[in-house]
Amino acid sequence: MKDIDLNNFLISESKHPFSGWNFSYIEDRVVNAPLTWSYTSTILPLVRVAESLLDMGTGGGEFLASLMPLPKYTCATESYEPNVPIAKKRLETLGVKVFFCKDKDELPFKDEKFELIINRHEYYSEKEVYRVLKPNGIFITQQVGDKNDAKLRLALTGSEKSENDTEWNLNFAEEKLKANGFEIVEGQEIINSTRIFDVGAIVYFLKAIPWELPGFTVEKYYNKLLEIHKLITDKGYLELESNNHRFIIKARKIK
Repeated sequence: MKDIDLNNFLISESKHPFSGWNFSYIEDRVVNAPLTWSYTSTILPLVRVAESLLDMGTGGGEFLASLMPLPKYTCATESYEPNVPIAKKRLETLGVKVFFCKDKDELPFKDEKFELIINRHEYYSEKEVYRVLKPNGIFITQQVGDKNDAKLRLALTGSEKSENDTEWNLNFAEEKLKANGFEIVEGQEIINSTRIFDVGAIVYFLKAIPWELPGFTVEKYYNKLLEIHKLITDKGYLELESNNHRFIIKARKIK
């Protein structure tokens, strides 16, 4: 691919539409090594028997809708305002109440409303989750750890550090939950590899979630993107070892 063609391709990828929390456009272009657990398999048996459910950070509601049938009383929160109308359109016809959470430290629910709270890759306040869970209620969260995309940042910037360089891993999260009245039922953590098959997928990914590399533009990082493109052309893919950091926790409210 000529440089001018590559530049035009990358600019077009930076402008490609992104909505909800749907990365299907690049799902076979950026591939993470499998986790040692399944978030869906972890939550689904509990979803089927719960009478009340809260999905925190529902995005466009794509994942929650895939879990049908849902408990009779099911709610969802979303903190990214452009996603809220998308989630409402998808979920409210299914009987799910969708709430915009501008203040992530305050959930818009009365005390002890939910038997089960699920959370995939969304911020949470331990105190608020405890407050709105029923006694002995279950909280299940899968989180993106602080080492996530470190090797991608290294490839583009020469440094693994992020601007938000704070500790966030399984042990740290478990200790905070225990300090706020939870017992840990189960926890797992992994940092595994990411394989990228074309440089345009990097551009799309970083424009969709700009907090991973603030200030990213094709123009600013073009020379690095060109280097990665040449590497992928030679090898077929870019392998990033220890790049995908995830952990999952199942916790019970102690009352």
